[in-house]
Amino acid sequence: MTVKTIQAPLPGTFYRASGPDEPVFKSEGDAVAIGDTIGLIEVMKSFTPVIAEEAGTLVAFHVENEDAVMAGQALYDLDA
Repeated sequence: MTVKTIQAPLPGTFYRASGPDEPVFKSEGDAVAIGDTIGLIEVMKSFTPVIAEEAGTLVAFHVENEDAVMAGQALYDLDA
């Protein structure tokens, strides 16, 4: 397997859960299937899901919940 770094598709604020009292979509060590939601990026009250395009295991996040991210910035590592 190969570890791949997945990048932010657009700039905004990264959220690991759909709300403050909701569980995170994925944690380090979780299995990831194609189509799974990994997080959300919010831009001007519009939320865009970060969807897994490959299956594997989520190794590590490069950003924290509510961090500002730029397009192309590393979000997480996937062992695919």
